[in-house]
Amino acid sequence: MNKVRSGSRKALQFFASLALLMASMGMASRPPLVGGPAPAFELERVGGASVALSDFRGKVVLLNFWATWCEPCKAEMPEIEAAYHEYKDEGFVVLGINFGEDKDAASSFAHHGKLSFPVLLDPKVKVAEQYRVVSLPVTFFVDPQGVIREQVFGGTLTKKQIGEIFHRLRITSE
Repeated sequence: MNKVRSGSRKALQFFASLALLMASMGMASRPPLVGGPAPAFELERVGGASVALSDFRGKVVLLNFWATWCEPCKAEMPEIEAAYHEYKDEGFVVLGINFGEDKDAASSFAHHGKLSFPVLLDPKVKVAEQYRVVSLPVTFFVDPQGVIREQVFGGTLTKKQIGEIFHRLRITSE
């Protein structure tokens, strides 16, 4: 009986400590990203010019956080590129946000991968922190009003899935 009480007490202490830690980190009081406004940012493009999320208000935006060392990131890039190529003339924007790497690494990857969408640099992962990125890849779909409507983890995106989400977000905003 004492062992059961001791185990229950330890579990209670663990969860209380976890709740306290989350609260101290601000996690307990932060609203979920999906359904809320996309955090604003401005980042340098691999080509040098700055790009702000607000530049694309009125369009559906796919934000993909990735890195060159991330195999699932590399695996889904051709699908993202194909979707961008197909839907860009319909108001679809892709912003590939490189997670914490230098300009040369991101630029080389974009060049060799023949990426035509803007590749942005987040060398100090400040934007990734705003979006609470904890694993790669992660993709956010932002509607034309600037609200995050979808979040996809793990390198599973396909051109078909991207197209379906794009059309759903475009239609619901009209």
